[in-house]
Amino acid sequence: MNSAPVSGQAVAASAPLKGYQRLAAALLVIAAIVAAVKHVPVLDKWPSELVIPARIWITDAFAWLAQAGKPVTRSIAWILSQPLALTEALLYRGFKVLGIPPLPWVAVAGGVAILGHWIGGRKLALLGGLATAYLAIFGLWTEAMKTVSIVIVIVPLAVTAGFALGLWAFRNRRFEKLLNTCFDIMQATPHMAYLAPVVVLFGFGQVPALIATFIFALPPMGRCTILGMRTVQPDVIEAGHMTGCTKRQLLWKVQTPAAQQTLLLGVNQVVMQTLAMVVIASLVGAAGLGQKLLFSLQQLQVGKAVEQGVAITLIAVVLDRMSQSYMRRIPAHREAGKIPHKHLLAFGVLVIAAVVISRFLPAVLVLPKDLTFSYGAPINQAVRWISRELFSYVKPVRDTITIWALLPLRDFCLWLPWPVVLGSLAAIGWVLGGLRLALLPVALLGIMLLTGFWTQLMLTVYLVASTTVLSILIGTPIGIWAARRPFAARIVNTICDTLQTFPSFIYLIPVIMLFQTSDLSNVLAMLAYATVPMIRYAQLGLKRVPQATVEAAVASGTTPFQRLVKVELPIAFPELLMGINQTIMMALAMVAITALIGSQDLGQEIYKALPGADTGRGLLAGLGIAFIGITANRFLGAWAAKINRNLGM
Repeated sequence: MNSAPVSGQAVAASAPLKGYQRLAAALLVIAAIVAAVKHVPVLDKWPSELVIPARIWITDAFAWLAQAGKPVTRSIAWILSQPLALTEALLYRGFKVLGIPPLPWVAVAGGVAILGHWIGGRKLALLGGLATAYLAIFGLWTEAMKTVSIVIVIVPLAVTAGFALGLWAFRNRRFEKLLNTCFDIMQATPHMAYLAPVVVLFGFGQVPALIATFIFALPPMGRCTILGMRTVQPDVIEAGHMTGCTKRQLLWKVQTPAAQQTLLLGVNQVVMQTLAMVVIASLVGAAGLGQKLLFSLQQLQVGKAVEQGVAITLIAVVLDRMSQSYMRRIPAHREAGKIPHKHLLAFGVLVIAAVVISRFLPAVLVLPKDLTFSYGAPINQAVRWISRELFSYVKPVRDTITIWALLPLRDFCLWLPWPVVLGSLAAIGWVLGGLRLALLPVALLGIMLLTGFWTQLMLTVYLVASTTVLSILIGTPIGIWAARRPFAARIVNTICDTLQTFPSFIYLIPVIMLFQTSDLSNVLAMLAYATVPMIRYAQLGLKRVPQATVEAAVASGTTPFQRLVKVELPIAFPELLMGINQTIMMALAMVAITALIGSQDLGQEIYKALPGADTGRGLLAGLGIAFIGITANRFLGAWAAKINRNLGM
């Protein structure tokens, strides 16, 4: 009678044992490789004569494509330049041939406030109006409108293309697998890696910036379209069939409205991704706030950089809040006797009044420089004082951390023979997901070995690993604190929102001023950007612990610390793994940014590729960063899935 349970337990116990046996066998093989390194030099360093010249091949291929495809690229550039020119004329250039001025800043600020009131009420109207007025009052109106012009043109294009691709993938499983692979690579590749091939094909200017931004902003809409269509309830679709809907009617009148919330989330993410490319695109000649911010950073004008960074952040916050409020908005039914479209009517009256008044009062059109303000000078003085007074205290800390922690880790990563790295990753993948997952890192990272980017790859791993460990140590306790205290959660979430909407370039300012150019500066700049997801997922994981489980732990007499360590954290561990996953992705996204302050990793290779249009160098370096992200994503995903299965989730 008891044989079946015993047999089941034996099988359950033997399964993990086999996994550990496989891992132990793999580690023994790796140890043998380490012992053989001194006798077989190729196992230590890959010989330069065996490096595949893929970089040269890719660069030559793009050069040929640029020459052969000139008619096509020029046609695409002309098509994209038309709506951009129209938007720029409307917002800040004006229609000079017709003698029509651009929209006055007062009308735009008022229009944003009216739109905010229609979507979300008074608070959103106040936020939108004041944020838009900030751009004019602090002398950033023209640059801000150049940036907004790019957003207005790119968002509809990316949303339309993403929706079409997502819809195709929803109907075709094979295409969905291919599209998801492409999206994984596109999202894991740093923003800056898109720029080199775009520059070769389209040159410098606004249009190449549009194309690079389009490529970066496309994946979220495609993913949300697939997700939205998949989550439409079967009974809704059955109701559509019962009413006699054709396939087209079912799509547009049943499935799309049912997936509206998820689709609008995709639109929101497209807007955020577009603004994230604002500063990066300035490297290929995109005018606007990003170009001004980059110039201020290069000149170490910290005050100006803060003003411009705040402007980009305000635009991002307003667009984010409005899109989220629109997702939650319940369509209002027009009541009898009410003037239809009263908000649209109010905006029309405001525009006409502003244009008429601007004839007599030009400040309504664009504020003259003597009427604008700036708080850059006090910030510059404060930064100089902090740098001068605190550097003598900061320098010993920087040197100690660098010498005793960072440099040993860097030297260890560079010392590791390539077979040990690939073999260890293959062993871990074998234990977590079988043969396919074991071959993934060997195939992806092996490409970097064969193409001569192994040293830069290991330097990138060193920086990302350092950042990830620190993010876990800092973000997890903060997330636990926020999950325990609602007041703390409000403060922490506000700070996280600010850190995520602030341009990533801004994080370079304080670290340069305090720590100068060093590995610690790179890690700290990445840390400020990458810790946010760890905080959010730790908070989310603890909040999702079933209340009944917590009450059972309390009833069994556990202390708060025992309950946290032995009950809540184990249950929340899949969410913590997701937080680590996203932390790694955010750190990888910052790799190309920290190249501006002197790193020597794959990000520096991307940055070096831009001036000489070295497409092969930039693309391979970007793919190397993407390969690290994909490997980490698959490993952590397999680990989380295994834990969920063990928990019965």
